[in-house]
Amino acid sequence: MLELLIPAIFVVGYLFIALEHNTHINKAAPALLTGVVLWTIAAFAIPHEANKELFHHLGEISQLLFFLLGAMTIVELVDAHEGFSLVTRYVRAASTKGLIWTVGIATFFLSAVLDNLTTTIVMISLLRRMVPDNETRWPLVAIIVIAANAGGAWSPIGDLTTTMLWLGGQITTTGIITALFIPSLVCFAVPLLAMSRIVKDAPVQKSSEHGKATLPAWERNLVFYLGIGALLFVPIFKTVTHLPPYMGMLFGLSILWATTEWIHRKKPLEEKSQVTVAAVLRRIDVPSVLFFLGILLAVAALQALGQLDHLAGWLQQTFGNVYLINIAIGVLSAVIDNVPLVAAALNMYPIDAVGQFAVDGDFWELLALAAGTGGSCLIIGSAAGVAAMGMENITFGWYLRKVTIPALLGLLAGVGTYAVLIG
Repeated sequence: MLELLIPAIFVVGYLFIALEHNTHINKAAPALLTGVVLWTIAAFAIPHEANKELFHHLGEISQLLFFLLGAMTIVELVDAHEGFSLVTRYVRAASTKGLIWTVGIATFFLSAVLDNLTTTIVMISLLRRMVPDNETRWPLVAIIVIAANAGGAWSPIGDLTTTMLWLGGQITTTGIITALFIPSLVCFAVPLLAMSRIVKDAPVQKSSEHGKATLPAWERNLVFYLGIGALLFVPIFKTVTHLPPYMGMLFGLSILWATTEWIHRKKPLEEKSQVTVAAVLRRIDVPSVLFFLGILLAVAALQALGQLDHLAGWLQQTFGNVYLINIAIGVLSAVIDNVPLVAAALNMYPIDAVGQFAVDGDFWELLALAAGTGGSCLIIGSAAGVAAMGMENITFGWYLRKVTIPALLGLLAGVGTYAVLIG
């Protein structure tokens, strides 16, 4: 009975998450409920092991949540100080035919430092000032989504799924960058070539700053470079100290926090209250953090109850090849959120000393590539896509007709490129 009940509860929870826009219930609510219900079942199914298993998994989950909170706070603090105007200032093109390349390349590299969701929001905000017409802008927005997902796949801090693998010890910083940079670039370049052919050629307006600047230039520059430096310092901190990455992220946040408090120390309270960390923390997307908590708890419960072992066996019997398994995961991530898919894979397959499941092994690198870029195949398949859909009112049907095939070809080309590179 439990063999059917447990996956059924998980699937129902997923349906509510996927149908968030139809049910008007924030996806964090069903995610948390699913996680708690599954652990409640575990408490009765494995009473002597449930608490021990829960504490073990909660330790791993908390590392990811602290890492996310630190990163989100740094990004919001840079944005509050108008730091991203430095990025938008240098994006130039005479027409949309050239702009799609400029915006795509800028997004690809920016998302390796920032998370793909933040990069998508920043670049779409820029596009709105440069390309007023919605239909002309949609192909460029689609490239932003694809580039943000591809750019995040090759960096340990660029995409949540890659970060999960990095935090879990399945990949290393130098390993993932050297292995996936070129395949990720291919995943982005193939759709870019296709989309550049269908974008309407139209003149581009000169971009402007985020309205009238309210802060001195030196403050904006200082906070921007300190914020980017703090994010880039995290892999270095982990390599030198061997402490968990969230410690490096919190270290960077503390430096940035102290710096911003100092530079605003003599300002009036009303002016200072808009740019302090306390103000920024109120703008953090807490529901998303709780969603990650709920879905990771649910996946951990599936592992504790033995469901993931069955799934791993089925995938191995059905596909029997790490390339096919990861392509399947990549395609699934266009329909199902890639966070739980990667979380499930982490729990399904242990790290081996040698072979495809070793640290920086083929399976883990392909998983980062496929799960990170596969979500681009549908507009609802990634956080970047959902954000673009909400900001631009892009329809599911338009994206399916115009973007899905190029994005899928990009995924397959990227996996093929990885296979060629490793020989």
